[in-house]
Amino acid sequence: MLRVVLTGSIATGKSTVLARFAERGFPTYSADEAVHELYAGPAAALVETLFPGTVRDGMVDRKALSAAIAAEPDRIAELEEVIHPLVREKALDFMDSAEARGNGLAVVEIPLFFETGAKYSIDKVVAIHCDPEIQRRRVLTRPGMSGEKLDFILSRQLTQDEKRTRADYAIDTSGTMDDTIARTDAVIEALLDEARA
Repeated sequence: MLRVVLTGSIATGKSTVLARFAERGFPTYSADEAVHELYAGPAAALVETLFPGTVRDGMVDRKALSAAIAAEPDRIAELEEVIHPLVREKALDFMDSAEARGNGLAVVEIPLFFETGAKYSIDKVVAIHCDPEIQRRRVLTRPGMSGEKLDFILSRQLTQDEKRTRADYAIDTSGTMDDTIARTDAVIEALLDEARA
């Protein structure tokens, strides 16, 4: 089975591209989904230990956690040290299950794939990118987002150019939705050719 990672910076269109893979019938999984699942219970005690007062009714209160991190931004690495290995375990379990079901290709979306340096058994990496001005406009429409918050997020990530350079494939989502779908389909066909080789 060909194991594929989608990665990219915030608001570059990763969810749109992942959804297209799913529409084409491929198993997909999102690291963000994994984090939601972990925050809903399995990782709550660990997070509460690091950031007391951020768990309510056995679940991580994401607003409270965001506020705690905003107050001490240098401590985000501590949270990542706890959460990233758990996310990696879930992603690998997903891939193993997809392979056991006989799928020829499966996709996991991992926004910080290059930044975390995590050990994944991955065959191909697809980087999603867009024009930086389009990215900024997209981000600033999100609730609770500010230019300052975006700058902090981007300061902790590789640039879009760096991610594109490291990836096996790249998909530009700067154009229309039809453009993005067409570019995604082209990459899917290339990946299928590799899977069949």
